[in-house]
Amino acid sequence: MPPVVSSGDAPVVHTHSEGVRYGPALTLLASLFFMWGFITVINNTLLPHLRSVFELSYTQTTLIESVWFIAYFVASIPSAKLIERIGYQKSLVVGLLIMAAGALGMMLAASIPSYGVTLVMLFVIASGITLLQVAANPYVAVVGKPETASSRLNLVQALNSAGTMLAPLFGAYLILGRSKGGTATAGTVLTEAERMADAHSVILPYALVAVVLVILAIVIAKFPLPKMGSANSRLAKEQRKHLSLWNHRNLVFGIPAIFIYLIAEIGVANLFVNFVSQPDIANLTHEQAGKYLAFLWGGMMVGRFVGSAIMQRFDAGKVLAFFSIGAFVVMMITVFAHGPVAMWSLILVGLFHSIMFPTIFTLGIKGLGPLTEEGSGLLVMAIAGGALVVVQGWLADNYGLQTSFLLTAVCELYVLFYALWGSKTTNAVAAPEATFE
Repeated sequence: MPPVVSSGDAPVVHTHSEGVRYGPALTLLASLFFMWGFITVINNTLLPHLRSVFELSYTQTTLIESVWFIAYFVASIPSAKLIERIGYQKSLVVGLLIMAAGALGMMLAASIPSYGVTLVMLFVIASGITLLQVAANPYVAVVGKPETASSRLNLVQALNSAGTMLAPLFGAYLILGRSKGGTATAGTVLTEAERMADAHSVILPYALVAVVLVILAIVIAKFPLPKMGSANSRLAKEQRKHLSLWNHRNLVFGIPAIFIYLIAEIGVANLFVNFVSQPDIANLTHEQAGKYLAFLWGGMMVGRFVGSAIMQRFDAGKVLAFFSIGAFVVMMITVFAHGPVAMWSLILVGLFHSIMFPTIFTLGIKGLGPLTEEGSGLLVMAIAGGALVVVQGWLADNYGLQTSFLLTAVCELYVLFYALWGSKTTNAVAAPEATFE
């Protein structure tokens, strides 16, 4: 048994739950990671579609994604309160049903069609995903040895990447492939009738998404998911009286690391289709470019599987540093190269981005002890950084789409700083191992 570590008057006791099998629970959670990755990345094919339907600027287009990520900031604390009140399992079901309601709302927005209703319904879907994130990420982090938390979260996040890899193919076929704007070459002006028909092409894919979400909610509700025991929660409340989150350097610098990383990831994904469609890059239709987006997310999936294996043997911080350097290099190539080289360098950044979120997350909560839940909540709130993708949209409108990726390169440098220095733990406290019922 690991040693007891004291902080203040109450000891932090490590306990084990004999006979509890976490494999089935982790497998089911992995399906949730898959679904929210899938739905999030549908946006990457939805955005160029909406840009042509509503004749939006890059700033207005990226504002759609900003609304999506503002939901993470708004919904994180209420999600944590809901989990505390009704438990993890019921919260997962509620999150899935909220997402399903948003998907049905997207069908309404497409039938009108309405830019405003689209924004509201994407906010609803993102709020449901936020609830899943707040519940699932720390759950995965604690159901095993602390030293392999980064490896474990990278592994289930690889299933998230599988969803993000398949979503562009789904979106390219059912949204872009069934619309005039998606199959036309860059610069084509649509008639009013064509734009209305294109708007309606969103109805079928979101109907399918809603059905899948409801089925998954039913499965989760019936599944015997292990419940976290209450003993650790009572102990954690006592320990919090003597501790402060802001004494932990890895969390203090980890929050902006998540925030800044999301600017990079979302900026690349959202502007990918428009970028590679340009005549001096790959000169593709939006439908063709949407299929290449699958390679970007496929690289993230491969990177997470590989990263999970590497971090079984090497320090997570050093691995993160290596990947951040690689990401910076390929982004600089994207900014200054042309033709297929620029396209493939942008695709390659997916491989280097792969381990960043799960690794930053687990490094950020390392050593927080009984403050782990609060720290996890703050890190999930930092996902709202994706909302600042609108800054890249503004840069693209005013300085050019290719030049705007300099913002991404700068974000990679902060991740490098965090990997080398910011992630080092200070005032580490041993946490009780989670007990389950």
